[in-house]
Amino acid sequence: MTPEQDATRTHPPAAEEAAGEPVEPEHPEADAEVEVELEPGAEPSAIADEPDYKDKWLRAAADLDNVRKRARRDVGAAEARGIVKLARELLPALDNFERALAAAEAQPENRDHHLTDGIRLVQTELLAALARVGIEPDSPNGERFDPHRHEALAQRPVEGAETGTIVEVYNAGYTYGDEVLRPAKVVVAA
Repeated sequence: MTPEQDATRTHPPAAEEAAGEPVEPEHPEADAEVEVELEPGAEPSAIADEPDYKDKWLRAAADLDNVRKRARRDVGAAEARGIVKLARELLPALDNFERALAAAEAQPENRDHHLTDGIRLVQTELLAALARVGIEPDSPNGERFDPHRHEALAQRPVEGAETGTIVEVYNAGYTYGDEVLRPAKVVVAA
């Protein structure tokens, strides 16, 4: 008796071996190769119609990768929308810092005072925080007027300035990448 036959045996060999009969393993198919039997009239191509699990796995992996990419893109877009929304809320405060600084510096008693230094420090820190997330001020003095980036408040003739050139900026504009958050309010040479 071979060790494989002995390993598959579950009952004592005494009666069968004593009678001189060969002992058959309980599971003969465990050692034999499995052959696929086709039904009468069936063609070998029927086997090819079985699902291809490797192909299904590859497709599922590709779908999962696409979902991950779409999720990253959606998160990035949501983050950009949040930045833009917050920036639009902060821009009036930046304008007020500029006005407060101009008013404080206009008074002679405040020129050497620490009040203007404090206002300028807060304004600088706020502008730096906006720059870190990609928001930049746009002060287009001397540039050509672009109706997509600038808002013309007035036109006036200016000697030595070419027509259509920005000669004064009332309020700086702000951009986030290619998007204009707020157009610059300007005076254009006529």
